[in-house]
Amino acid sequence: MNLPNCIKAYFEADSRNDVGALMATFSPEAIVEDEHQRHAGPEAIRDWWSEAKRKTPHVNAPIEATTTGDVTQVRTRVSGDFPGSPVTLLFTFTLRNDVIMRLEIA
Repeated sequence: MNLPNCIKAYFEADSRNDVGALMATFSPEAIVEDEHQRHAGPEAIRDWWSEAKRKTPHVNAPIEATTTGDVTQVRTRVSGDFPGSPVTLLFTFTLRNDVIMRLEIA
């Protein structure tokens, strides 16, 4: 699968549980929207990701991706210790200068 470098790095860091490498994929002005909550800026994004991994250990495996302009949508199989696992979620990344400006998970 052909993913932009920062998205590939995001999923690689996520799979290693490497919060430092994961945070390097985001712009300082980045926003993440997940489970109807908005997380803006590095501290909020770091807290969101760390809490999600702590609360419900899981892994994300990209299945397919499409890119239009600065937006890449990645269908991802999410599996872990939660009811209904695995599930397929859509990660929508908006990029600028090869960093993530926005991530919406639905």
